Amino acid sequence: MRSYRARQMLRYFQFNNGLTWGMAILLLIASISWTPFQFNVPLIFLAVFHISLSIIHTYLLGKIKKANFDADNQQLFMKVLEIILVLGIVGGNVFTFLSGMMSLKKIPDSGVIYSLYMVLVDVFVIAITALNIFKPFVSNYFIPMLYILGFVFVFHIIFMIWGHRWYKWDRKVKLLTFIFLLLTATTGNILVLFVAISMYIKNKDLNGERRQTSIIEKLTRNQAALLGMLFIAFLITIAITSNYSFSESFAVENNYANILQPPSITYPFGTDSYGRDVFSRIIFGSQISLSIGLLSTFLPFFVGGSLGAISGFYGSRTDSLIMRFLDVLYAIPSMLLAITIVASFGASTTNLIIALSLGSIPSYARTMRANVMQVANYEYVEAARALGQSNWVLVRKHIIPNAMAPMIVRSTLTIGTAVIATSSLSYLGLGVEAHIPEWGNILRNGSQYLETNPYLAVYPGLAIILLVLSFNFLGDGLRDATDPKLN
Repeated sequence: MRSYRARQMLRYFQFNNGLTWGMAILLLIASISWTPFQFNVPLIFLAVFHISLSIIHTYLLGKIKKANFDADNQQLFMKVLEIILVLGIVGGNVFTFLSGMMSLKKIPDSGVIYSLYMVLVDVFVIAITALNIFKPFVSNYFIPMLYILGFVFVFHIIFMIWGHRWYKWDRKVKLLTFIFLLLTATTGNILVLFVAISMYIKNKDLNGERRQTSIIEKLTRNQAALLGMLFIAFLITIAITSNYSFSESFAVENNYANILQPPSITYPFGTDSYGRDVFSRIIFGSQISLSIGLLSTFLPFFVGGSLGAISGFYGSRTDSLIMRFLDVLYAIPSMLLAITIVASFGASTTNLIIALSLGSIPSYARTMRANVMQVANYEYVEAARALGQSNWVLVRKHIIPNAMAPMIVRSTLTIGTAVIATSSLSYLGLGVEAHIPEWGNILRNGSQYLETNPYLAVYPGLAIILLVLSFNFLGDGLRDATDPKLN
């Protein structure tokens, strides 16, 4: 029988090994059929590098399957192979990095796992931000922001390596370290919060105060959900830090001397028909796409959730009145309603958020109503009512908290839908203003040059796909973590 650690590492290695081979094969195909862009290292050597990493990955996976990994892992040869996997991050291979670090750490603790992804977010943000060095000029706050990001990265690296010893430190040092860790989350790296929560949960475990496995711990068993969280945290961080590290002039100001430039080190994704840097436009467009996607999900989450809770708890005439009103709204197709509102009141970010929110309220209300009606019949609710607790206390302390999990899962799954709806309306000219860098607008402008400059439409399209997939992966992971049948 394998230990829990071996089974956990086996799952990580199997998942990451499959993705590593897929990445290597795709690079090999690209190196054979495409002419490399203006990169310093040809794609063929990059493909060979990843194929070599895949072979090492497969070898280490075989050692784990044979259940003799612990003994062999002490050898210098195995340590060298693990370090090579970690260095795969230099070529952009996050999968070998994760496997190598898990193999070196040998601790499948949720805090350690989240800290690995936390550091990866820092690496990607610094790498993307550093590309501004090759621009003709940079933002006034570029150097200070780069120093801040570097300092945060070093602190996260230190915490990733020695964070598991946090419980043995002096109480004041422990408190200061924990506070500073939370402060680093202001850069937008939400995985820092997951690390902090995991550390707090483990501290309760060591004190014997907790027995049940939390949702955050269950999420670490789903590698697809973790990768989705990685990309979401990266986008949120780059959306926040780009206000200080990127020059907005490259994204919004026309430069007719640089019209339709091919991808280069100065303009990684080329320039559009107005001479604007597509790379900068996608970076600043992440702010619009994320804000509209999140706000157009959270507004119906709270409004629809409140209406559904009132309807499900009180029932009778209150239920009939609220649900009949929502049925009228539900009968109108959400996209048609959004197009009507935007066409009537004009294309703007505010109108787009309102338009997308209204169409989602009925579905959230129905979900919450069903959950409340189910929870309200549980024995602990009847016991609380028999003890004389008021309706407000019943709803606030007993019913809403236990009916919230399906709503949270639904919201993560529908954020991707909201992003697609935003990009679709912008593509049709009914979203945000045409000059604003939003992914739908960028895709609309690039689609006119599919035959001559296809990269103008490929890159914003990939950004939309990756964001939607990330939220879907996270939603699937939350659904599995909250499903009692799977636990």
